[in-house]
Amino acid sequence: MIKDRMNTHLALVQQLASNDELIGHIQQTADVIIQSLKAGGCLHTCGNGGSAADAQHIAGELSGRFLLDRDPLHAEALHVNSSFVTAVANDYDFDEIFARALQAKGRAGDVLLAISTSGNSENVYRAVMKAKELDITVIALTGRSGGKIADHAQLVLAIPHDDVPRIQEMHILIGHIICEIVELALA
Repeated sequence: MIKDRMNTHLALVQQLASNDELIGHIQQTADVIIQSLKAGGCLHTCGNGGSAADAQHIAGELSGRFLLDRDPLHAEALHVNSSFVTAVANDYDFDEIFARALQAKGRAGDVLLAISTSGNSENVYRAVMKAKELDITVIALTGRSGGKIADHAQLVLAIPHDDVPRIQEMHILIGHIICEIVELALA
């Protein structure tokens, strides 16, 4: 099983490396984030479960440091305030947690990186719809189908696979590549 998982991972990385459209979308994503940050904008990230961990990881790489010592960049995962998340989930609905956080923090010209392996997480979808209202660029990081968030994103980074762990592995690979491009441009 171990070798099988490693070989599946390797085959998927090779598939992505030969997908010129996806590579172009990764570069465009980095360019959009760079442009926003240069203009004083913020990268907001969101996701559930492992995707929440990836969202926080990517935001942390940019707001802290990735490979270079440099000034911090304005990036934040929308779920990091547990008191806010639990209050909104209790007082409103769990499906509203990211949209409400984005309503409070988001500004026109910001970027939302919406992470969902299915592309159909309701709270991520509602954040995408709120981002559209606020003139925030939406980038969807999803699995094969892209789900309903892909229909409302300016850029879609869809991993052509159906297995959640493999999709998540590719998400963090792409996240690290984006962080490196952004950091090199803004260091």
